[in-house]
Amino acid sequence: MGEAAKSVLSVKDLTTSFLVDGQWKPVVRNIGFDVMPGETVAIVGESGSGKSVTSLSIMRLLARNQSRIDGKIVLNGKDILALSDKEMRRVRGNDAAMIFQEPMTSLNPIFTIGRQISEALTCHGDMTRSEARGETIRLLEKVRIPNASSRFDEYPHQFSGGMRQRVMIAMALASRPKLLIADEPTTALDVTIQGQILDLIKLLQEEEGMSVLFITHDMGVVAEVSDRTIVMYRGEAVETGPTSHIFLRGKHPYTRALLSAVPRLGSMAGQKWPLRFPVVDTATGERSEPVAVADTVVSKTPVLEVKNLTTRFAVRGGLFGAKTGAIHAVENVSFDLFQGETLSLVGESGCGKSTTGRSITRLVEPNAGRVILDGYNVTALDPSSLRRMRRSIQMIFQDPFASLNPRMTVGAAVAEPIIEHGLASRVEARNKAADLLERVGLSADMMARFPHEFSGGQRQRICIARALALDPKVIVADESVSALDVSIK
Repeated sequence: MGEAAKSVLSVKDLTTSFLVDGQWKPVVRNIGFDVMPGETVAIVGESGSGKSVTSLSIMRLLARNQSRIDGKIVLNGKDILALSDKEMRRVRGNDAAMIFQEPMTSLNPIFTIGRQISEALTCHGDMTRSEARGETIRLLEKVRIPNASSRFDEYPHQFSGGMRQRVMIAMALASRPKLLIADEPTTALDVTIQGQILDLIKLLQEEEGMSVLFITHDMGVVAEVSDRTIVMYRGEAVETGPTSHIFLRGKHPYTRALLSAVPRLGSMAGQKWPLRFPVVDTATGERSEPVAVADTVVSKTPVLEVKNLTTRFAVRGGLFGAKTGAIHAVENVSFDLFQGETLSLVGESGCGKSTTGRSITRLVEPNAGRVILDGYNVTALDPSSLRRMRRSIQMIFQDPFASLNPRMTVGAAVAEPIIEHGLASRVEARNKAADLLERVGLSADMMARFPHEFSGGQRQRICIARALALDPKVIVADESVSALDVSIK
């Protein structure tokens, strides 16, 4: 019993299967590991490797009629698979808490942020409403949300992606659990906030002796936070060991492929076009001969001109919702984008990057400025002209699940823009959708599936395929690869 008996979490021979076409298909096979008190264990692997399914199995959050969990899971001395639903509800929050990959779909859009965190405190503890409010504000301040007391009564849609992720972290930490399962918790965060959140989790570990099961595809995060690392590939643990050993002496080809795919700052210094990149086979770890990336063709006339763009959001209050102020989201921004060029907007969460992209595509109405796209004066277009203009510009959104229709198959979602704009017949659109899914690393036989049947990274690839469907001249990629593992990026 020894070590396993002392562990906060002990997983033995975990196999999780899903019901597909009347047959049980295993997606996680014979996984086993222990997490000790105060220890951080990272599960790393590419999108679709079974990382999130492993964590959802531990928390018993998979649909019972569509999934089957075999093996043994012992959490804080409790046999998880033997507990009733009522007993399991007490375990969640007190013994273990989870930070999910997609913060917008994890937060209830009809309740305020403050109410949702307060609920976690009052359900799992003996706090009054006023005590819960004070503790909630303290937690929001701890995860670096500015003006926490005034934002207590705001709704999830009023927060940026990174801010929503910080709210999720505050909610998970509310009951001070023994085990924190963090499923890609820093995916939506900029690097400065990412560092702060990782430091915060470390600090809470020291204060509370909390253990962390960290699920990520970011090898930089793994190197910074984890004591031990489990490398997963296609539902199996292919390598396990201390993190330093994995990084320095990783033996499995897939482990080496993951490490070699991590971009290094300054690695492109002194290179000229056409750039040449080696292609890494994630299954074998072999690197092919460098493949040339074609020369960029930069014309003299910009395909997109943005001049003095200003977008502000009204702040309303009082009984009749009168305007009491304004949030200056984008202020006097100007730039040109030429054909074949890539322009990066860089900044921390909440600085106005996404709002700039939404203003250019007129998904948000700018207050002032001029946007010229492919000859269109975007700010002056009527609805029918705006529809035609959007054939020239497409957007890949930050939250892939929220931007896909849950009742539409992914094949229909990718083909829909082609059909709606009358660019091809239904059969031709379907064939193009199949080709696009193949090109983003999925397979054509997945077209009949729905968004909830894919992992976060796979959903992001579907959104990228949909954006490419119209062959646009400009793509606004809002954190388009944040949910993808390094080998797919």
